Amino acid sequence: MGIKVAKFGGSSVADTIQFMKVKDILMADPSRRYVVVSAPGKRYDQDTKMTDLLYLCHTHLMNHLPWDQLFQVVCDRFSAIAFTLGISASKLDLQSEYATIRKAMEEGAGPDYIASRGEYLNGRLFAAYLGWDFIDAADVMKFDERGRFLPEPTNEILSEELKKHHYAVIPGFYGADPTGKIVTFSRGGSDITGSIVARAAQAEVYENWTDVHGFLTADPRIVKDPQPIRYISYQELRELSYMGASVMHEDAIFPVRKAGIPINIRNTNDPDHPGTIILEKTPEGSMGVITGVAGSKDFTVIAMHKYMMTSERGFMKRVLSVLDTYDLSFEHMPTGIDTLSLVLDSKLLGNKLPDVIDDIKRTLEPDTIDVYENIALIATVGQGMTYRPGVAAKLFTALADKGINIRMIDQGSSEINIIVGVENKDFEEAIRAIYNAFN
Repeated sequence: MGIKVAKFGGSSVADTIQFMKVKDILMADPSRRYVVVSAPGKRYDQDTKMTDLLYLCHTHLMNHLPWDQLFQVVCDRFSAIAFTLGISASKLDLQSEYATIRKAMEEGAGPDYIASRGEYLNGRLFAAYLGWDFIDAADVMKFDERGRFLPEPTNEILSEELKKHHYAVIPGFYGADPTGKIVTFSRGGSDITGSIVARAAQAEVYENWTDVHGFLTADPRIVKDPQPIRYISYQELRELSYMGASVMHEDAIFPVRKAGIPINIRNTNDPDHPGTIILEKTPEGSMGVITGVAGSKDFTVIAMHKYMMTSERGFMKRVLSVLDTYDLSFEHMPTGIDTLSLVLDSKLLGNKLPDVIDDIKRTLEPDTIDVYENIALIATVGQGMTYRPGVAAKLFTALADKGINIRMIDQGSSEINIIVGVENKDFEEAIRAIYNAFN
């Protein structure tokens, strides 16, 4: 029987009831040997996530505001879970842990250390509750002195450490640099930790437990009762996640994909549901024409025209140099013979637009330049689209029938996605039109 690595997100470990659900899931399958936990999430809609409370503690510290009562809220929440679960001080001395963290905060601990204590304390709590070993992520997740994750040294160290533990709990979200300073992944990074542990354990599957049944073919806030996705490829997932279909952190794909380990998205609150399985290639007969539709609002398109653009050496390099000057990256870059459009995230662009336009005019000398704001991008994704005639026609007809004007079209060379740009106001209607055309 192979090893399973199970990661439980914040909603799955938010309170005592969720802890008990997770224990039942783990006890139901002895091959679930390594568990990665997030910090406790929201218990109800108006609640605050543990990580947000800890970031708020740091903000108070930096602004010389009272923070101890705020940190006490954090401590009280963990203590309440421990008390309700019957975890005694002999199993886990939480007061000593709190004192260590308080001392570090008083001595100027950075935001990464403070934010990571939610995962750390939850990991210690879970290990005590299960009677499993605890592996501190700071000892096995390696970053360099510039805060960049080191995948190969981590895999080597973590693989050796896991061999010493038949069952273990590892907190997600953080690691440490060569000096021992805590470094965190981006928000949602416990997904990444789980993926790294799965690779190091040579797991047969990486189970990512959350509060949904897996991926859906569209956002249920836009499309009523969208179809669930049983199987999805890594490539399709990457495309949909990038466009806003957020069930797990998109960077969590890479470690397990490299090792050929499937990911199974499962629902902690409905453990009998099979969820979504993410594979390198979906099984024969499992794919429809499209796998899913996803999108995001608020993009800005800078469209330029210059005669003989394609004959001008270094033109693209100069385009990218302008973006680099303003620390900007492009989302898409559709081109024609004499045209090029830069699609930029409006939030990142901010108030830089006039300066960017001036630099483009000075550096590239386009014949014309136009700016279109309030653009939404929608990706229609599916391996079933490849080499299949009529897909684009069906998509464009669906939008035309709803009177939706397409402002941009972009298709990758893999042919598994078609991206269209529409006005923000047409975003939801366009999603529904595309979904209904293919389902």
